[in-house]
Amino acid sequence: MTKYGMVIDLHRCVGCSACVIACKNENNLQEGVAWSNRITRTVGTFPNVKYYYIPTLCNHCDNAPCVKGCPTSAMHKNEQGMTVHDPSKCIGCRYCMARCPYGVISFNWEEPHRAWKEEVSLIEGATATATEVANKSGTTYPYFNPEGDEIYPRVRPKGVVEKCNFCDHRVQKGQLPYCVEACPANARVFGDLDDPTSEVNQILGKTQSFRLRAELGTEPKVHYVRGFNPGTYEATKGEI
Repeated sequence: MTKYGMVIDLHRCVGCSACVIACKNENNLQEGVAWSNRITRTVGTFPNVKYYYIPTLCNHCDNAPCVKGCPTSAMHKNEQGMTVHDPSKCIGCRYCMARCPYGVISFNWEEPHRAWKEEVSLIEGATATATEVANKSGTTYPYFNPEGDEIYPRVRPKGVVEKCNFCDHRVQKGQLPYCVEACPANARVFGDLDDPTSEVNQILGKTQSFRLRAELGTEPKVHYVRGFNPGTYEATKGEI
């Protein structure tokens, strides 16, 4: 049985956040919502400073607290082991958000993309209003991506939660999650954790890995290998 997971090589990761932007574009995320995110930390005192960056997303846990907490089964596991969400069953109780130890589930407090219905132009008489731009594009909003609507609503309504679904609409077509495809450093590897010959298992078999908050027993399926290469900047005279 297929069980999808991901390996993120922190040594390859350059901290560019291309994964964050790609996810927002692919899944039509509204302002303030990020299915793909990051943890950043700066330590030390200038000029001896180190910067750490860890990309984050839903861990699609085998023992997912969000699934156990959902009273309507809107949050559930599919046949490939992904933790997915059905907005049509969501009652907006946010129990899943309260139970998720990773903070990767968002709630739509307002109508998504409402900014594109504004009738005020940035510069009166010189620029179009947001509504005019949206109407001209012929879509919900100018960068709307219609792909995968038959599997998951391309825009989720007000009053429901949403989160990363490992780009299930792409995976079912034999494609990679868009964050994996968009990473310029090839820091992300996606594959079947139940297949011993898969690339993810080949990496995990030869490289020490860790998972975020694994001590909670959630059995996350996003693994991290090696460490982010922040560099150490010693005191200099200003030369490059």
